[in-house]
Amino acid sequence: MQPHFKEIMTAQKRPQRPKKEGKSFSKPGKPKQWKKVEKPEKKGAKPEKPNEGIRLNKYLANAGVASRRAADQLIEGGAVKINGEVITRLGTKVMPGDKVQFGGQTLKQEKPRYLLLNKPKGFLTTSDDPFNRRTVMNLVEKACPERIYPVGRLDRNTMGLLLFTNDGELAKKLMHPKFRIKKIYHVFLDKNLTKNDMLSIADGINLEDGKIVPDSIAYVAGADDKKQIGIELHSGKNRVVRRIFEHLGYQVIKLDRVFLAGLTKKELPRGKWRFLTEKELNMLKRLG
Repeated sequence: MQPHFKEIMTAQKRPQRPKKEGKSFSKPGKPKQWKKVEKPEKKGAKPEKPNEGIRLNKYLANAGVASRRAADQLIEGGAVKINGEVITRLGTKVMPGDKVQFGGQTLKQEKPRYLLLNKPKGFLTTSDDPFNRRTVMNLVEKACPERIYPVGRLDRNTMGLLLFTNDGELAKKLMHPKFRIKKIYHVFLDKNLTKNDMLSIADGINLEDGKIVPDSIAYVAGADDKKQIGIELHSGKNRVVRRIFEHLGYQVIKLDRVFLAGLTKKELPRGKWRFLTEKELNMLKRLG
């Protein structure tokens, strides 16, 4: 039986390493309770009323074209039309009844959608594949009429949590490294991970595209051997978990992302999806 994700980061016997100045390595057990600090609301900020129109960059973001900042660049580049006229002025508003076009297509305001998939092995994380291989879009194609896209990626043989949305602003936020979005992976290796190698990973591994330091690493609690590892990191680099262990001579037999930005696989079978709850959505929007 696969351990619950909370058990993954609880070590049976956590390896100790010398403390380094400016760094800390948390001990297993009950996590610290942090006091929630609410951000003060900006004074004077008023929601846009429908009859006052909506800013063009927000309209493009809501239509799933791009984030607001990227939409500004599209506008300045002359890629967007309103009622047949090229618009390059930032701050332009779209009024009810206006026809907005991008890339030769007329856009419409889509309902924001947020969907969580428990990805199975053997599916590519892409919206289209020229070789007609199975993609994650095949698993969610009937979920909603809106166009949704995967946030980030999992490689073909990696399983676990994958978020989909048409909210370009939130997608960009979740993928940006500065927000340090937490991800936990359940790793199955071809052989036992030694204590020294675990300490090496904890201290950071120099890969070809830079040094990777995980936020935490531990043996999986309840496992019969030391082949099952829980590793927490926020890096979104390609195949980063596999490359960490391959660098030390291990082969990753199975890889499962069990935690993503506060979301878990609870009551979500492999290959199935569900829409996020309002509580989960509010949590994601507060991140960072």
